[in-house]
Amino acid sequence: MVAGSPPARVQPTPYPDRVETIEVLVGRIGKPHGLRGEVTLDVRTDEPDRRFAPGAVLRAEPPRGSASRVRELTVTAMRWHQSTLLVDFAEIHDRNAAEAARGILVYATIPADASPEDPDEYYDHQLVGLAACDVSGAALGEVTGLVHGGAQDLLTVRTPDGRDALVPFVKALVPEVDLTGRRVVIADRPGLVTPLPEDDE
Repeated sequence: MVAGSPPARVQPTPYPDRVETIEVLVGRIGKPHGLRGEVTLDVRTDEPDRRFAPGAVLRAEPPRGSASRVRELTVTAMRWHQSTLLVDFAEIHDRNAAEAARGILVYATIPADASPEDPDEYYDHQLVGLAACDVSGAALGEVTGLVHGGAQDLLTVRTPDGRDALVPFVKALVPEVDLTGRRVVIADRPGLVTPLPEDDE
């Protein structure tokens, strides 16, 4: 699982003794819920309770043509309604403001060297650039990005011959992520990264 979605923007700090920070996409505002400004969140992080904890200050990026002028959002309350995350932001006061906020992308700023609390989760920027190899150690290419879907995340692997292969980021197909060694191990099979025999012809 991936704990935060792209873009990953490294922001140098003016203080050399402080670690750089990076932005991760953590959600997209959906439809209003009720009359008091509460909104639904299309969650883009595996750590929603952490990223949307009351007091969290997040950057807002309205879509093109949005009526909203909000550029920063402060979480005042959050709760789950069945499987939907509902959030109150201090800057969204009523249903009209909530309607205007639909489609806003929400970003959290984290230290560049931070890792998710779950050891089996990773941020996008930790995975992009890793070498991809099969279980025998043979090179398959390089991880160039991630595609975040509703069912599962996909690793984009650029092969030496310039193809882009999409690999479901699940333990059965990606049994090892070695951040120190800068590589991921893929249980490759024909049609996954290696093309099917007929595709080679």
